[in-house]
Amino acid sequence: MVAHVARDRYSFKQFLLASVEPHARILGSASPRSGTLRNSLSRPAPRQQSPAMTCWVSRLLPRKVHSLGTSRKSQRVMDCHRHHEAYGYFLPIQTRWQDNDQYGHVNNAVYYSYFDTIINHYLIRYCGLRTGLLTSPMVGFMVTNRCTFHTPISFPQVPVAALAVEKVGHSSVHYRLALFPPKATKELPSVNHWDLSDGFFFGHPKLAHFDSSACTTGSSVHVFVNPATSKPTGLPEDFREGLLRLMSPASV
Repeated sequence: MVAHVARDRYSFKQFLLASVEPHARILGSASPRSGTLRNSLSRPAPRQQSPAMTCWVSRLLPRKVHSLGTSRKSQRVMDCHRHHEAYGYFLPIQTRWQDNDQYGHVNNAVYYSYFDTIINHYLIRYCGLRTGLLTSPMVGFMVTNRCTFHTPISFPQVPVAALAVEKVGHSSVHYRLALFPPKATKELPSVNHWDLSDGFFFGHPKLAHFDSSACTTGSSVHVFVNPATSKPTGLPEDFREGLLRLMSPASV
């Protein structure tokens, strides 16, 4: 009877070891017969963390230890782009009643239309862009848009949009943009017909009516194509010269 029980216990032990051994190998442990089964099971191999998980977890970390956060140099550049000196051309924008959303300020999607307005205004007024599909040798396709919102504005404020050119390629143009709110004074900025039709350049006294820190900054990229083929086409020399006028030392 004793021998029979011992034999059953031995068989059960063999069965247990045989069941656990494959899992121990998966964990990278030694064979359970080497006497390390207990240690390997109590200390499983660390699980490899996926890149997606690493990215998600990093978003929860404080900014000071955020390995993917904005560098000090990038932050300085962003701060620089919030000032008048980073731009060459300015155009007052009359906000509209319909621009406000239910929260009482200009909806975030509307800012893209403000930036689109100053870009095309400058191209038509100072670069000779013709916008008719049947008469223009090229048309601009907007391939990238980005906005960063700092402080809100609302109707009936009259902010001023700002434009600079960061890069002029064979068929593409990289723009830097901003929107400056009017200064918080009782008197609204004095904007006349010529300001709206021509805009003005950096150094104009009208800039004194607007806050020195932008409420919104952004960037856009135009690719100019042949309207007949929709394929990229080279920029004419006079068109390129008008764009280079807005290249500045602040284009970093």
